[in-house]
Amino acid sequence: MIKKGMFGVLLVVIAFVFSASTSFAAKKPKYEEGAAGAGSISGVVNFKGDVPPPIMEDLSKGKNVEFCVTHPDTIEGNIRPRQKVVVADGKLKDAVVFIEKITKGKAWPTEITQIDFRTCDIFPKMMVIRKTPKGQKKGLLIIVNHDEEILHNPHGYSVAGASRKTLFNKPLPSKGSSSDVTKSFKRFKAKKDKHFFLQCDQHNFMEADGRIVWNPYNAISGADGSFKIDGIPAGTYKVTAWHPYVGESTQEITVGDGEAKADFTISKK
Repeated sequence: MIKKGMFGVLLVVIAFVFSASTSFAAKKPKYEEGAAGAGSISGVVNFKGDVPPPIMEDLSKGKNVEFCVTHPDTIEGNIRPRQKVVVADGKLKDAVVFIEKITKGKAWPTEITQIDFRTCDIFPKMMVIRKTPKGQKKGLLIIVNHDEEILHNPHGYSVAGASRKTLFNKPLPSKGSSSDVTKSFKRFKAKKDKHFFLQCDQHNFMEADGRIVWNPYNAISGADGSFKIDGIPAGTYKVTAWHPYVGESTQEITVGDGEAKADFTISKK
């Protein structure tokens, strides 16, 4: 017979074991690097709707006016048009296409992503970002200032709706200054972090975006909307095309040993 006091302890133990097992079961499996597959997905990302007009940025109201107006896109009156949604002939540029919930396949790329701050602008405008692997401190993403005697202040965020979470804030005082911000991405969580946003605190019209990804199966659409993801093991996958200022489109795609074709259409939010 179990005594009253012992019964209470037993209930606590059972509750703890149940909670731990439930938590373990709910934990998402990590991506495992293995062999690349022989399949691929290629296609085009289309845009449907009215293309948002450019932001007509008045550089006269900001800092370092004489230098910033040397940007090649500057027009009369020190105005610089900024197009955050780029569409040509109905094809959407800078959409990130990625496979969701694939747990094993090709190795992650080893190249360092470099972000350049140049002529009061950021290049590239779109990128993919991953969570920093355990034990790694450098080598995922570096930001470089190319502007002589111009202070830039890269400020990176994880964005969810109207909320922003600061990831890093690194002043770069002049040409040649750089910062490796790899350690800042250790905080990513799969259920919370999707949209990476980069801005200069000194010149807030300098902006770039990225998609936070959880496996290496992704591609960014070119100026003609085209993309290709290769090295995919045979199987059926949920694939999403995403743009931070337009929306996303998802479909199920079956991949064999060859090339699977899939086009996406994203309608304006």
